[in-house]
Amino acid sequence: MTADAPETRFSISNNPSYLYQAYFSYILEYKNGTQADGFFDLELLKKSLNILVRKHYKPVAGWFQARNNSIDVVYYSDKFNDPPVTTQTLDMDYDTLSRHVHDCNVELLVPAAPSAAITFEDPDPNIPMIMLKVTYLESNEAVVLGVTYHHSLMDGTAFWMFMANWSALCKHLHEHGEIAEFDIPHPPTFEFPDISHFYNPSKTFEHPEYILVNPNQFSKRLQPGPEKIVEKILEISVEQQQALRQQARDIGVSFTEILCAVLWKGVNSLRLELNPEIGSESSLYTCTVNSRTRAGVSNNVCASPVTIASREQTVAEIAALEVCDIAQLAHKAIGKCTGEYLSSSYRYLHQQFKQEQDDRCNGRIGKKVMCVFANSASVKCVIATS
Repeated sequence: MTADAPETRFSISNNPSYLYQAYFSYILEYKNGTQADGFFDLELLKKSLNILVRKHYKPVAGWFQARNNSIDVVYYSDKFNDPPVTTQTLDMDYDTLSRHVHDCNVELLVPAAPSAAITFEDPDPNIPMIMLKVTYLESNEAVVLGVTYHHSLMDGTAFWMFMANWSALCKHLHEHGEIAEFDIPHPPTFEFPDISHFYNPSKTFEHPEYILVNPNQFSKRLQPGPEKIVEKILEISVEQQQALRQQARDIGVSFTEILCAVLWKGVNSLRLELNPEIGSESSLYTCTVNSRTRAGVSNNVCASPVTIASREQTVAEIAALEVCDIAQLAHKAIGKCTGEYLSSSYRYLHQQFKQEQDDRCNGRIGKKVMCVFANSASVKCVIATS
């Protein structure tokens, strides 16, 4: 079907992000230095956003639909699932608002991700794909945009191109009052890469980053227990970032990998402090790997082939190691995510997914593939960017 057909289907079953039901959020702060009236006018924001998704990102104005062991995005030429927009006006000054932004106060500034999940029990869930929360100040000193979007639609690169297109369209409407003829600066991207050519049947891989659990037992495992949940804020200043970047260059790892090491060490140090008896227990490090460059994926597709990398050590080992040593472990874990490993990971997930559907259809309990992030301590890592 063409994009102008009454109904168009776009399969997302070849992107495992939908299995995770993963929503990503960003907080964007804009200072109104001139105290201009109508700064980030709400009607202009909503109008430009709706035009953008209806005209250029039609799947984003569609609906998820699960059927026949596959999940599609369905969108129409005459019916739209426009992104929901909520607003709030706060009685606080610019510095106070900026502290909330710096501390990543998602509860205050970001629209909550839907609790619903794409399931075959409800084949037509009305789940928004992108949501916006606009925070104004009574003093008119600044505006904050909180954006939450479903990761099966776009990766970080595509998201920022989407935001740049929205900004350009908003500016055009502000200056001209109508869209007329307007070309967005970046091509709209809503296509997933084909990675089937990476498949090598002569190579087999273990996938410890995923575990199989009995659904009936899984819900009980995550019920609150007697251990106290503790939050520790890891604030990394600009100066600390610069030092970490230099350390990363010195040992041949990326800044992301050394940042993961800081977080992994922080989690396990706190866990060990709370309960010294768990030192010999396993600590499974997992991270999402965006393989756009590794897989040779161009920027003309909206989502990179994303997979999970893992490394297993004991809690005590990670707590005792230096950050640079842990970064090397993370580097090795991520380094194994070649195109062949990526293809194997996808095939593994799809096979498990089909087995789940078969078990469900035939009344078997079966097992469910899960990524488990259950810790006795939760660590929130806040990174300063300015």
